[in-house]
Amino acid sequence: MATQYEINGASAKGIAASVEQGVVEGALAPGTALPPVRRLAERLGISPGTVATAYKELRRRGIVVTHGRGGTVVAPTPAVASRRPPPVPEGVRDLASGQPDPAFLPALLPAARLSPGVRSHRARPRLAGLEELARAWYERDGVPAEHLTFAHGALDCVARLLSVELRPGDAVAMEDPGYHHLLDLVPALGLRSVPVAVDDEGIRPDALRTALRSGARALVHSPRGQNPYGGWFSARRREALLAVLDEVPEVLVIEDDHAADIAGVPLHSLTTGGLARWAQVRTVSKHLGTDLRWGALACDRTTLARHDGRMLLTSGWVSHVLQETVARLMTDPRTQALVAGARAAYARRRAALLAALSARGIAAHGASGMNLWVPVRDEAAVVNGLRTRGWWVAAGARFRLASGPGVRITAAALAEGDAEALAEDLAGVLGEAQATYGG
Repeated sequence: MATQYEINGASAKGIAASVEQGVVEGALAPGTALPPVRRLAERLGISPGTVATAYKELRRRGIVVTHGRGGTVVAPTPAVASRRPPPVPEGVRDLASGQPDPAFLPALLPAARLSPGVRSHRARPRLAGLEELARAWYERDGVPAEHLTFAHGALDCVARLLSVELRPGDAVAMEDPGYHHLLDLVPALGLRSVPVAVDDEGIRPDALRTALRSGARALVHSPRGQNPYGGWFSARRREALLAVLDEVPEVLVIEDDHAADIAGVPLHSLTTGGLARWAQVRTVSKHLGTDLRWGALACDRTTLARHDGRMLLTSGWVSHVLQETVARLMTDPRTQALVAGARAAYARRRAALLAALSARGIAAHGASGMNLWVPVRDEAAVVNGLRTRGWWVAAGARFRLASGPGVRITAAALAEGDAEALAEDLAGVLGEAQATYGG
């Protein structure tokens, strides 16, 4: 082993707990090799079968992975220690967070009409006013909204959908590169991620067909503002993807339209294609406030029943105070003007940076949304090089399954007029890296 941490335990449960403790404490870092089954069994004085059972449980829970003859190692994103971004160093511009520009976020409008008295939340979990607003929000973009419910944000919603539909060991088709929290969530649920390559038009039909033929039972994707690549479904891409999905009508298609109001492009949604099992999740954290953990879910009848049935057994409902706050913001003229301003500003900033990078021969991707993806050879060299020049960008490792290296730049956080300076600095860093690698 690469560390001095010693795994102990006399039972499969005890061994699994010991490994988990080592991961939580950081003594067993991602990629650390665990002892071979027989060697650990001999050291602990137990049967190899007991150790094998412990390792199997750790794999099921997404804490370790097995690479055949390569042995068992701590997972790159162990479910007990989700990858968190490194802290932003002092004195640099933060273009790594993926968050909106605070200048375009409204002051929150707390609920003013709800008393603290007892109400039948479980009987009436959704405020009628917000339900009506959410239905109109979906129908604005042509998404069917006959069956509608609420959740505590996108990750909460996707986790519930996957947990009621799939069983441990089942496979989920995931964008690659994709949103790192979703990539962490899947193994935490005991599921397997199957990478689906993306381009400027979102997930690629050929890659999706391969993932589905390998047994994926669900697909999670973004139709626009894809994070981190910025992909956006064209009408042609939508039709090509629907043709692939028509071959597997039992697959649950989960669409995350998190940037619905600030993506800066129209929606070409798979949810309008007559799918048997589908869901589209929308949230407000990117355009109304990062602390508003509320999401809407439009879906087919079966998915609605399963989602709400599980929610009834857990949290029960989304806070009515939160619902009222979101409803007031969605109907506030000043807030809507801010959102429109954000949508226009993010599009300008994204386009300016793409143009500045292109002028210097740097390939980048960002057809919609808040971020750009820049393929690079050495992520650490680029991140550290830009840091010395006063910029902080995100290394792409957190966003990747099988795709090549890159860095994510949050263009939404880039001040007007700074695109040229950033592009010039990035060109300098890439030039230094090329010289280091010998061209």
